[in-house]
Amino acid sequence: MKIFKKGFNYSQDGPGNRLVYHLQGCNFRCKWCSNPEGMSISSPLCTEYTAEELMNEIKRCEPMFFDGGGVTFTGGEATMQFDELTEILKMLKNEGISSAIETNGSHPRLETLFGLVDYLIMDVKHFDFERHKFWTGDDGKNTYENLKKLCDSGRQALIRIPIINGVNAEPEKFAEFFKKLNCSALEFEFLSYHEFGKNKWSTPYEIENGFVSDEVMLRFDEVFKNNGFKVVNT
Repeated sequence: MKIFKKGFNYSQDGPGNRLVYHLQGCNFRCKWCSNPEGMSISSPLCTEYTAEELMNEIKRCEPMFFDGGGVTFTGGEATMQFDELTEILKMLKNEGISSAIETNGSHPRLETLFGLVDYLIMDVKHFDFERHKFWTGDDGKNTYENLKKLCDSGRQALIRIPIINGVNAEPEKFAEFFKKLNCSALEFEFLSYHEFGKNKWSTPYEIENGFVSDEVMLRFDEVFKNNGFKVVNT
């Protein structure tokens, strides 16, 4: 498993204190990405682990998994290393260690992980397939199909929506998008645009005036709650 960054984080990548692994490689090219160094499938910055090496490290960290914590795999895109991810999730399940993944939801076999992972975070970038393609390099159709499967399964999950001015700051259209599905088991979180990764881009950074106002963020909360969706802030 190729990992380009790791460290502990509390509550923002799943419940409790969690050891977060950033897996190398991503099939999206989001123009606002804060981890562009994780996009390529290989990098001199990443470290390779066998499943056994990773499990040994995780088990040594178990005393730090307080308040319902555990291990979270993010990216890049965690499912780009699908077979390796599946193997380690099975090992964590056998050890009774809480697991979480954060994913763009595009992998065609994502549904097979629903029963392996304890906490699922899925990012939904846009409500329009053509605009999704322009801003991320992927049309988002696989994400939508997996979102439908997730809703049909009835399992709980957190849906995260990054809000970027000029890209997708349209709460009513997002609400219409999700109203087509049974979202009763889902929670929604809105992430306001930031530029933490801007200086890490080796190519020109294309987002301009991406920051959103507090009023826009409050409007997302209001619109979603008025449509019966559960909104959270981790």
